[in-house]
Amino acid sequence: MTLINCDMGESFGIWRLGDDSRIMPAIHIANVACGFHASDFNHMRATVRLAKQHSVKVGAHPSLPDRQGFGRREMKIGREELANCVIYQIGALKGFLEAEGMTLHHIKPHGSLFVMASCDPVIAHAICDAADVFKVPLIGLIETEHERVYRERGHAFIPEFYLDLDYSDEGRLIVTREHAAVDPDAAAERALRALREGLVRSVGGKDIRVGTETMCLHSDTPGADLIAAAVHKALGMDGRIHK
Repeated sequence: MTLINCDMGESFGIWRLGDDSRIMPAIHIANVACGFHASDFNHMRATVRLAKQHSVKVGAHPSLPDRQGFGRREMKIGREELANCVIYQIGALKGFLEAEGMTLHHIKPHGSLFVMASCDPVIAHAICDAADVFKVPLIGLIETEHERVYRERGHAFIPEFYLDLDYSDEGRLIVTREHAAVDPDAAAERALRALREGLVRSVGGKDIRVGTETMCLHSDTPGADLIAAAVHKALGMDGRIHK
């Protein structure tokens, strides 16, 4: 069995990004932006309420403090400062969850912070420092510092596969500032292959090993709701998910 997750709740003020109301019915887990790359207090609470309406579990999606770059630019930041940055964001979301009678399900860093933690043990340890406070699972990539450090630190680790981003020949996730459109049927086929074989084709044509306990798409990918629906249908027909 696998669960579909989505990075969402990324509107801000009067600006809208992603169609969360159309995506939410087809997913199981929502990674909710915590205000440092996108979102604000009103959108955080609205996203939590929407997730509750559809019985979707909610995790925190903390970012580097980079709203201008949407959290998709790397920066130099020390371990303690980063841990404090992440604790601050998760604490805000946890408050909204408790206000709606919900619990925090997991933590999944956003954008460049996610990639940095996958290859830099210092960054991965900073994420764990924050996770020590909240004691929930961490989502990440297999055979990276995510898996090694998170498990070493005693945190539950949820392996993730990406439906709408490419992988390098070295197995690293390729994060772009703006995500290109993805064909929903192609995403569904990619998901089925990942589940059945544990593999995905890299940009250079190599087969890369992936974990598939959960599968991710981004609300800012054009047609994300169609991708979510197509993958949900394909995995359901294959007996891999329920809901």
